[in-house]
Amino acid sequence: MSETHQHCCDTENQEQPKHSHNDGHNHGSESQSWVSHWPLLTAFAILLVMQVLYFGFNISFTPYIDPIIYGIALLLAGYDVFALAWRKLKRLDLFNEFFLMSVATIGAFAIGSYSEGVAVMVFYAIGEWFQDVAVSNAKRSIKALLDIRPDTVSVLRNGKIETVKPSEVQIGDTIQIKPGEKVALDGELISDKATFNTAALTGESKPDSKEKGAAVYAGMINLNTLAEVKVNAEFKDSKLSKILEMVQDATARKSQTQLFISRFAKVYTPIVFALAVLLVALPFFFVSHYIFSDWLYRGLVFLVISCPCALVVSIPLGYFGGIGLASKHGILFKGGNFLDVMTQVDTIVMDKTGTLTKGVFEVQKVVAVNIEEQELVKITSAIESKSTHPIALAIAKYAGDVLSGIEISSVEEIAGYGLKGTINSKNVLAGNVKLLEKFSIPFDKQIKNIDESIVTIAIDGIYAGYIIIADEIKEDAKQAIADLHKMGIKTVMLSGDKAGVVKKVAQLLNIDHAYGDLLPEDKVARVQELKDAGKRIAFTGDGVNDAPVIALADAGIAMGGLGSDATIETADVVIQNDQPSKIISAIKIGKLTKNIVWQNIALAMGVKVLVLALGAGGIATLWEAVIADVGVALLAILNAVRIQRMKV
Repeated sequence: MSETHQHCCDTENQEQPKHSHNDGHNHGSESQSWVSHWPLLTAFAILLVMQVLYFGFNISFTPYIDPIIYGIALLLAGYDVFALAWRKLKRLDLFNEFFLMSVATIGAFAIGSYSEGVAVMVFYAIGEWFQDVAVSNAKRSIKALLDIRPDTVSVLRNGKIETVKPSEVQIGDTIQIKPGEKVALDGELISDKATFNTAALTGESKPDSKEKGAAVYAGMINLNTLAEVKVNAEFKDSKLSKILEMVQDATARKSQTQLFISRFAKVYTPIVFALAVLLVALPFFFVSHYIFSDWLYRGLVFLVISCPCALVVSIPLGYFGGIGLASKHGILFKGGNFLDVMTQVDTIVMDKTGTLTKGVFEVQKVVAVNIEEQELVKITSAIESKSTHPIALAIAKYAGDVLSGIEISSVEEIAGYGLKGTINSKNVLAGNVKLLEKFSIPFDKQIKNIDESIVTIAIDGIYAGYIIIADEIKEDAKQAIADLHKMGIKTVMLSGDKAGVVKKVAQLLNIDHAYGDLLPEDKVARVQELKDAGKRIAFTGDGVNDAPVIALADAGIAMGGLGSDATIETADVVIQNDQPSKIISAIKIGKLTKNIVWQNIALAMGVKVLVLALGAGGIATLWEAVIADVGVALLAILNAVRIQRMKV
């Protein structure tokens, strides 16, 4: 057994997210086979045969044969445990499960309880085996949710198709994906149209139809026609690779419950060890007919049942399950700690654009002042071409291909206001009304009364007009707000958009409080006010522009992580498919996980306290202690594993 077992009492090693097995013992999935465990299985067979002979046929061996047979079984089952206990003993580390079990089995042999001594070691080792398998399977199931990258890819080179490894494909290469095949790398669709299954990335089974120029990501499955994709990211830099790495790292970020149990085990183990010693020694001074072997036996029962493995395994396993369940629904948690945070949230603060609205803007109206409308659109499109904001994309789409012959010298973004740049040697401003006020440019004050989103433009210090942009509310936004209210969670919307637009959206969705015309620092101030009032806050936004607010919130939720590397880097929770309703799913998954974890804690502690009391009173035997310990561990594991099969 590995000395750096993640779930053993050696909690120092638990803090290592990526542990190496320094003693050469590997508990990876490859070692979890019947063949590699033949010593343990042989020991179990010996124990079983000896019990059948004794209780079934009343056959017993001489006092010299029994210890030899059972001794062989003990060495087969417990060699690794004894070896690790000895190594730890040399480092004066006495308070670990290996040392506890070694003392218990050797003590049982010392008083002639051979079968019980072997049973302690055999069932302990079997319990460890099942625990290892459960942890390995949980980690593999998390990885399997996203590790769906194909081993080969078809690349079109010099008019011929070559089959190569995805890591050998270069940026700019064209790859072909046949119907039913998985996309291996991120890129841009160059076929006229194609339909993809994006369930592995977004948790949505609904097919996603894309047209030429649309982004295609590794992990998608081509459904109905041969598709060609121009690669724009290396294999290691694909969204899928980054998401996979994030989910794998998430299992190393411990929740407060896990950290508490780790600290608890460090204190609990030496205390029960001391109590076992006192249970053996103290009766000598108070019991008239003190029999050392009887009280030693009780102390050994105490040691066996005190092992906290059921707690230290089932709790991280529960959080692995929660992270895996969330991944199935297109929700990526960066650690078990954020599952806990989502259960405590009482206020959801949301951005508007891209969170509650689709962020797919369309130009509704162009008003030009002392300039041709076409020229205004052309200049605005030129400066907005340096931005990836949805409004900028809408203007570019409306303008069409008008950038040829335009000289774009420089473009600077002014956070919360808009853009400033030099287009065809002219100084251009494009942004909200506050941008014009910031640069003291006179304009028609009536445009402040326009409810829709507008982009105002100034050229060489002179107001040149505005463009009205419209957005659309997401289909599930209203139901998401209603569901949050049913859960007793308050909703707040913070937006840099015009106050009139924000108020209109808030009324339509029944949001509790809404504030518009906010700069990034204003959003931070609003969230700080809520925190000062004692609120537990999750902020939902695009994960890039709202980075300061996400950092301030108890949990930062990024919408649409599939399209942005920055969202994966910034947020604590990433919702892959842009649906506000997934916020409710994230909260429910957090609560499910927490319930399972606390069920396991109550089960383990309840049984242990009961058997500890029975053992101290001389009622429970070593057989009952080891079966109770292993049984509780297995029940806790099964309870934790079922999280991934739950419905949200």
